[in-house]
Amino acid sequence: MNINPQDWLRLGAFLILLLAMMGWECLAPRRTAQRRSIRWPPNLIVVALNTLLLMLMPVTAVGAALFSIFNHFGLFLYLELPLWHSIILSLLLLDLTIYWQHRIFHAIPQAWRIHRMHHTDTEFDVTTALRFHPLEIIISMLIKAAVIMLLGAPLLAVLAFEIILNSTAMFNHSNIKLPRAVDKALRWCLVTPDMHRVHHSVHADEYNANYGFNLSLWDRLFASYRAQPKDGHEKMQIGQLKYRARSEARLDKLLTQPFRDSP
Repeated sequence: MNINPQDWLRLGAFLILLLAMMGWECLAPRRTAQRRSIRWPPNLIVVALNTLLLMLMPVTAVGAALFSIFNHFGLFLYLELPLWHSIILSLLLLDLTIYWQHRIFHAIPQAWRIHRMHHTDTEFDVTTALRFHPLEIIISMLIKAAVIMLLGAPLLAVLAFEIILNSTAMFNHSNIKLPRAVDKALRWCLVTPDMHRVHHSVHADEYNANYGFNLSLWDRLFASYRAQPKDGHEKMQIGQLKYRARSEARLDKLLTQPFRDSP
């Protein structure tokens, strides 16, 4: 298996930020940390499996960008937009794509069965950001690659977006305590941990809200924004009530969950 420099760049940035967020969670937690010894091993094994899967996939985000460049294929290349215009538009449209993909995964029962694994974590911390079923990883990559090729997104924009998406996902899933004024200011632009924690509530009207991973404007624009959880951040329950048993945190249970139960 050949690992290209872009993979090393993404992997290095990912590991540095993961360790930094884990340290921040220990120093300034928003909620009392629970069940780490049960949750962290399977969550981290899942991300290792998904990382290996992405490296083995014949379709990648970088590969899609290179295909567009070599074949002069894609909207921005056809329009011959200036590079920086293409980069900014690519970052915005790729983020919008992630928003709608996420929303659709909640709306379609078959897709929700796959995405639900992310929501059955009983706590909310940086490892939750990594807990996605391999099937969702494959589908997400295919959607992302298709959009990159259709746009003719520049390689620099694709590399930047991959790092930004991983970084903001770990930030907004982290169990860190931000000053209320900082959270209020940040969430006008970015999805903050308190904003995204609402999305992991046990209540359907809350987990079907706040779909953004990076920019918060999509939730505001498309009327899916929910400011605070009804039970408060300290007392709210995280996850899905049906999957709170200790055994559901096992790796085999996580991977087989979409095939075991109805939506």
